[in-house]
Amino acid sequence: MTDWKNGAYGHSFVASYSGGKDSTLALYKAMQVGKPIGLIMMLEEEGKRSRSHGMPPELIRAQAESIGLPVFTAATSWEDYEANFMTLLAKAKSQGAEVLVTGDLDVPEHHCWHDRVTKNAGLGLAMPLWDMGHREAVLEFIQLGFVTTIVTVNLSLGMNEEDLGRILTLEYVEELEARGIDPCGEGGEFHTTVLDGPLFKHPIPVRHGEILRDGKYAFLPLELDCNREE
Repeated sequence: MTDWKNGAYGHSFVASYSGGKDSTLALYKAMQVGKPIGLIMMLEEEGKRSRSHGMPPELIRAQAESIGLPVFTAATSWEDYEANFMTLLAKAKSQGAEVLVTGDLDVPEHHCWHDRVTKNAGLGLAMPLWDMGHREAVLEFIQLGFVTTIVTVNLSLGMNEEDLGRILTLEYVEELEARGIDPCGEGGEFHTTVLDGPLFKHPIPVRHGEILRDGKYAFLPLELDCNREE
């Protein structure tokens, strides 16, 4: 049987990291049982934003530095995504990684993309959140003391621009559920950026940019605020 939930146990690993809540919780769980050697973050073609959550590289590096891990990045189009991801996996393997950790909850047991690429790279796969209840994952994340803010919303799935910049709290989870929204955002309702928590040596100081809109999506750009003291 597949044992992705416990795949990091006793192994050195590299974690696919978006900077959001799910990948952060998965990293936290993996670090309780395995040894991290670094983070993987894919960037858009120009290298100015992350491919998944649209974060600037300096904010990504600040997260990685606060966690205390190096970050492996590659700028890529969607067409070349897999090839560039494989290159980073090979680099991580050369530095001792035995397993890739991801923050997926709902991937199928068969025809899983991460399962295929890790096997091709000669690595194991760990998904500590796999098959976990959405509400259970969010509540554990909050109760552990992580702080995350909403940075992307899908306006066609019940989210509003007013949700941008809000911190995910127990009260906000109840509000989202009352609005018929998955508090984990697994349907693409929203994305988050983690700013503090038990993995971080210090909080990530940020300032909010002006809200951007693109069709059914609205984005809150975050910039690293180097002048702000925590």
